[in-house]
Amino acid sequence: MAQATKILIEHQCPQCGAPATLEETDRLFTCTFCRVKSFLTHKGFFHYLIPHAPKGEEEPVYLPYWRLKGILFWSMQAGIKHRIVDVSRQAATSPHFPASLGLRSQTMKLRFVPPKAEGRFLKRDMAADELKTAVKGSFLTGLADSVFEHALIGETPSIIYAPFYIRSRVHDAVLNRPVSDALPEDFKIESRTDPHPDMEIRFIPALCPRCNWDLEGERDSLVLHCRNCRTLYQAGNGNFKPIRVAYLPESDKNWVFLPFYRVEADTSGVLLRSYADLVTNANLPKVIRKEWENLPFHFWSPAFKVRPESFLRFARSLTLSQPQTKLVKGVPNGILHPVTLSIAEASEGLKINLASFIKPTHTMLPRLKEIAVKPKKAMLVYIPFHESGTDLSNPHFQLRINKHLLRYAKSL
Repeated sequence: MAQATKILIEHQCPQCGAPATLEETDRLFTCTFCRVKSFLTHKGFFHYLIPHAPKGEEEPVYLPYWRLKGILFWSMQAGIKHRIVDVSRQAATSPHFPASLGLRSQTMKLRFVPPKAEGRFLKRDMAADELKTAVKGSFLTGLADSVFEHALIGETPSIIYAPFYIRSRVHDAVLNRPVSDALPEDFKIESRTDPHPDMEIRFIPALCPRCNWDLEGERDSLVLHCRNCRTLYQAGNGNFKPIRVAYLPESDKNWVFLPFYRVEADTSGVLLRSYADLVTNANLPKVIRKEWENLPFHFWSPAFKVRPESFLRFARSLTLSQPQTKLVKGVPNGILHPVTLSIAEASEGLKINLASFIKPTHTMLPRLKEIAVKPKKAMLVYIPFHESGTDLSNPHFQLRINKHLLRYAKSL
């Protein structure tokens, strides 16, 4: 199976200015010199540029490329298929520039685009949604008639500006060699330049807004933990906001807690309001009890990045199980696995989750396009897993995962 690549970014500590190298998934940054923790936030998409050595006074031209990675799922009669996506495409269409970035973004350290970067930046003429549609279409070419539903989950779009010089031909400013044929006499880029691309990033101090305690988390975590007031926070609009959290209790303390989203959603085209509805629609081998009609149905999804087959297995298993143990509000005692998947990204997979268990498949799968699933609200729920050697397992839900796979999945 394909592996997603990792991008490295050169930057400086916002507190002391010391040089630093970030991974593209990093959010919590701890300076190795001043030890100050900062959380990276951004407006819109991350904007990077590929550095190059200036050629005298010649002004570089930066062409924007979309870079998109994620996991593509699609449902067919034969089952649910998946593929890891990691592609780059022109965001400003031109036949005179390379169609993609190739390996340059993987072999060179990038930089965030500074507010007053020198050079001419070309305007994007492809929106992020257009890119996603095009990417899904290219991977599903020839399958359109047999695909009932598809979803791109955990997608991470970003813009990477590649430098070029415009002479009689387009020259790659990094390799210092031509990449196009002779340019036509009417070739002009002045009307396509963007004087100030929107590329605001911000580092905010990783301090609890309630007690001013240091917030903790892994470097790629979207949610930070204050151990002093036992609160979880998520960054938004330049500050930290507390989030709703609960956990399934365990008497033993030697557990690792994995984060999941419990999602309440409105469905149309299929009745899924109660546990009784789930038993009917999934054709579970159970005799429906009257009280099950009053047990609300929830979708469940991992709140962390994991290999495609594990993501689907975890989501399906917990959704079919509908954990009924009374949830305890608050943060559990124990090791907390980082939240690396947002609720918006996880919600993209709700219909694929539905496709994994709905019955009968020969009549219901063709109807998936008529079914709508709209998430209403969600809660972050930590579920305990027992650590044994290289495995984490939860016997009650019959779930197991290798710890090494969790670590490798961080680059997805």
